Amino acid sequence: MDPTRTFVKNAKRVVFKIGTAVVTRDDGRLAVGRLGAIFEQLQILNSQGYEIILVTSGAVGAGRQRLRYRRLVNSSFSDLQKPQVELDGKACAAVGQNGLMALYDNLFSQLDVTPSQLLVTDNDFKNPEFRSQLTETVNTLLSLRSIPIFNENDAISTRRTPYADSSGIFWDNDSLAALLALELKANLLVLLSDVEGLYSGPPSDPRSKLIHTYIKEKHDGQIAFGDKSRVGRGGMVAKVKAASSAADAGTPVIITSVRINIGLLFFSLGSGFDANNITKVLHGQRIGTLFHRDAHMWVTLTDIGSREMAAAARDCSRRLQKLSSEERKSILMDVATALEQNEDAIRAENDADVSAARKAEYDDSLVSRLLLKPGKISALAKSIRTIAEMKDPIGQVLQTTEVAADLVLEKISCPLGVLLIVFESRPDALVQIASLAIRSGNGLLLKGGKEAHRSNAILHKIITSAIPDSVGQKLIGLVTSRDEIPDLLKLDDVIDLVIPRGSNSLVSQIKNSTKIPVLGHADGICHVFIDKSANMEMARQIIMDAKLDYPAACNAMETLLVHKDLTAAAGFQELIVELKHEGVNLFGGPRASSQFNLTPADSFHHEYNSRACTIEVVDDVYGAIDHIHAHGSGHTECVITDDAEVAECFLSQVDSAAVFHNASTRFCDGARFGLGAEVGISTSKIHARGPVGVEGLLTTKWVLRGKGQVVQGDQGVDYTHKKLENEQH
Repeated sequence: MDPTRTFVKNAKRVVFKIGTAVVTRDDGRLAVGRLGAIFEQLQILNSQGYEIILVTSGAVGAGRQRLRYRRLVNSSFSDLQKPQVELDGKACAAVGQNGLMALYDNLFSQLDVTPSQLLVTDNDFKNPEFRSQLTETVNTLLSLRSIPIFNENDAISTRRTPYADSSGIFWDNDSLAALLALELKANLLVLLSDVEGLYSGPPSDPRSKLIHTYIKEKHDGQIAFGDKSRVGRGGMVAKVKAASSAADAGTPVIITSVRINIGLLFFSLGSGFDANNITKVLHGQRIGTLFHRDAHMWVTLTDIGSREMAAAARDCSRRLQKLSSEERKSILMDVATALEQNEDAIRAENDADVSAARKAEYDDSLVSRLLLKPGKISALAKSIRTIAEMKDPIGQVLQTTEVAADLVLEKISCPLGVLLIVFESRPDALVQIASLAIRSGNGLLLKGGKEAHRSNAILHKIITSAIPDSVGQKLIGLVTSRDEIPDLLKLDDVIDLVIPRGSNSLVSQIKNSTKIPVLGHADGICHVFIDKSANMEMARQIIMDAKLDYPAACNAMETLLVHKDLTAAAGFQELIVELKHEGVNLFGGPRASSQFNLTPADSFHHEYNSRACTIEVVDDVYGAIDHIHAHGSGHTECVITDDAEVAECFLSQVDSAAVFHNASTRFCDGARFGLGAEVGISTSKIHARGPVGVEGLLTTKWVLRGKGQVVQGDQGVDYTHKKLENEQH
């Protein structure tokens, strides 16, 4: 399911609008087979509990076909030689409506569905009592599982001409469908067309691209529409106008060909034909063009192109780098303030994500990472201000060398460029990453987990709204679909670094799919080793914190190693009892499972992310080190000991990103290390290792300042290579 279309899961009432191009064939006759296939889909939805409302065109076209035939039958040869007067549209509507409903009734009857007909005119809606009665009647029909079928009563309409008059409350069946969707409180309006959706240009032009999500601010006035419908009134222009008005008022709209999905929906069926679209729309697949009042919060790569999105982030980052340190600091201060001012909106979207995750029966560990607990927004704002107050990381002279007389070489810090961050579950990660990117002058593309799409969307909107136009809101792009990731991973000439934050499978998949450097950790298998000299009360406090402070965190303890001399000690026995009392499921290695009667662990290389851990017995500190190197992930390890020699042995020989002595593994965190925040924790050994803050998002460049020197085969330069005091220029 596309993240931008998950709302269809909660849809109940659906309105389909089928246009004349769907109802009739190219020769003007009724498309009986096409209508039958559509009605079969509607019958299935109706039987599944959806409330189906149908808006149909086609009466005028059907009536014109019948009257032309009747006129031909009743005409003499001499009559046919005379100029033929165009048939009156209202007469055509009167004849066609009768035949159209007769066909609909017959087709639905074959499917054991009872249709009902409601003919309306523009003037009807001027009467409040009519509106009230309309809603009451429709609700009654839907409760009886009948499908109400609406059409404009063109035969008695008082509008000037149904094909030219675009004034009034509605002016065609697309605008009627939009009006009814709002009036009857539909969950979705789907307009079916004879093309897949809205294109950037005429659908017949191979250069035109399908627009999956319509964003008024972006697309308005930039779309070259093709010709009007071959038989209907307004074509795509009318559909877009109707869709925009309904979406702005709160009813989402999808324009697509004859495939439709369910909900409290309005479907406008055009002349294209694929009845399966009815099901696909309601399953949340990304077909057709979606109109949604929150669409401006979404950026989809399919609409703008992955390369264009990455290039835009790069261009904005270069403008950001031109700003002074104080100006970049000011942006971060504005971001922090905007988050605090919009806390209620953020919490509402996060609550919706959490509720959906629980309803979908996601693991408790995922729900825990997803939840923005009370005080979290304030904490995030505080960390942003901490980052803002840091010394400007860009343009720092790290090293100055006199290469030769009047030839000075400087090594200077500079941004990496464009970062692609793929993360799961935690929406607070979006805020931290965006803040670090702004401070370090980098462009950013973010792909969060689908379970947090509402939270990520509102956070992205708030953060980018605080970025000034002089930089551009495209500095930070939000990727909404996992399907877009493969295209981004091909852009090694535009994207400079990928940082995956998530499961082992996610990290491995990304590493195997790109030539772009990847920074991150696959697993957080953190160990705590209790040496025989450990203070057991200290050990108890550290272990309980490392396991229980936040079990879902990557820096939580997953394996507890214990010196063999402690296994019978009362303090260690009490520790096991307390862990069990706190709900921790204990698993054992070969030695521990037999000594403590524990369920054998399936693997030592396992990250629980929950109230569970593995215990194993080792002979000494060297046994602990060997176990960590054999089964660890190089994340964070801790030794608890009062023996200084054991401590130094552990700290110097354990090959992990972070090694601690007598301190909880939970301290391995960018904010706790004083970095303000982190984009992730790296177990890589190249570029950055451990919590990655601002400095981890920088690289260096060499700046050489001379006075006309040339190499001349190294004969014309007297090299001194003298280290100088660093000076800012």
